[in-house]
Amino acid sequence: MYRGKHEKKAPRPAGTLAQCGVFLVFLGLFLVLHLALPDRSFSQQENRSLQGLPRFSFSALVSGRFASQWESYVNDQFPFRDAWTTLKARAELLSGKDANKGIYLCGGDTLIEAFTAPEADALDAGLDALRTLAARETVPVYFALIPSAAELWADRLPPGAPNDSQRALIDTAYAAASGAAACVDLCGALSAHAGEPLYYRTDHHWTTLGAYYGYTALARAMGFTPLPLDHARERVVSENFYGTTWSASGFSWVPPDRITTYVEQGDAVITNYPQGVALPGTLYDESYLAVKDQYAYFYGGNTPLLTVRTGNEGPRLLIVRDSYMDSLSPFLFPHFSEIHILDLRYYKTSLRDYIASQDFDTVLVCYSVKNFSEDSNLFLLAY
Repeated sequence: MYRGKHEKKAPRPAGTLAQCGVFLVFLGLFLVLHLALPDRSFSQQENRSLQGLPRFSFSALVSGRFASQWESYVNDQFPFRDAWTTLKARAELLSGKDANKGIYLCGGDTLIEAFTAPEADALDAGLDALRTLAARETVPVYFALIPSAAELWADRLPPGAPNDSQRALIDTAYAAASGAAACVDLCGALSAHAGEPLYYRTDHHWTTLGAYYGYTALARAMGFTPLPLDHARERVVSENFYGTTWSASGFSWVPPDRITTYVEQGDAVITNYPQGVALPGTLYDESYLAVKDQYAYFYGGNTPLLTVRTGNEGPRLLIVRDSYMDSLSPFLFPHFSEIHILDLRYYKTSLRDYIASQDFDTVLVCYSVKNFSEDSNLFLLAY
């Protein structure tokens, strides 16, 4: 409708003005807090480094790198970020949702990240490289895929939670690898003990007990008898472990896990090669029990290469693996004289040359299903 020259506009409702005022005060308060509070370089709750104040340059501005880093900086340094993350997780539950950030809070305070199957060709590069490795070597090559809690404890997920079958993916991968590598049914071995604490409640790794059952499957596939669990004494080393699933979920009220071990280092001599230089290593690094990343207690965390002279008689084993093997490999000590443990995420030298320089009797390629589906370094198996 036409409004005359002298016709007055309707006054803005007082409620709208009040809402704008509250919003501006809220923004101003958090701006002051952001400027007053010191930046954090690391989040213990999320177990990751946080974005610091980005350095400005015209090249970074033009490329968009500065804007991206600035956005990460504001998000990472937001005042009371951990508390807001927890509040969001509680709000998700109150709204009737069962998950936050794709992680489900299940019975018994168990956090489970549902599994999403990769694209059909996502496994091809890794499987092609595995077949090349197995065809090239004159010693037996074993291939083992480790399912996550989302497979073994799928019945604990809420009804209707999207969760693809890891067993189906394992069957597909094993069918493609058969005839080249000997495939090990870890899923079957774990399924027989699904009611036991095979996985941490707050972390994506299997527990040391779950690793033991994985060891029994490997032992039988390789032709030796696994030692019974009571062969060694269980030792509880931590009662306050919060894992990566807990860090990502926002469910900060979930109680911590415990970490146990069954194998002692004994006479084993461990050498670590963090930068290609030999350094004394250890089976268990007690210092990590005092920090957030307690899973690094096993061997001191991720490293390109570890060698173990077990002090026992037996063949020599090469393991190409991810971090799940950190808690399994100690069970193998009694059966081998020497074990080399190699991580392709950090080992960038020729695997073929390394194998040629050693006298291995057996090669094991062992990964979690998720990591084997996503690790872009698996092509190095062929080189």
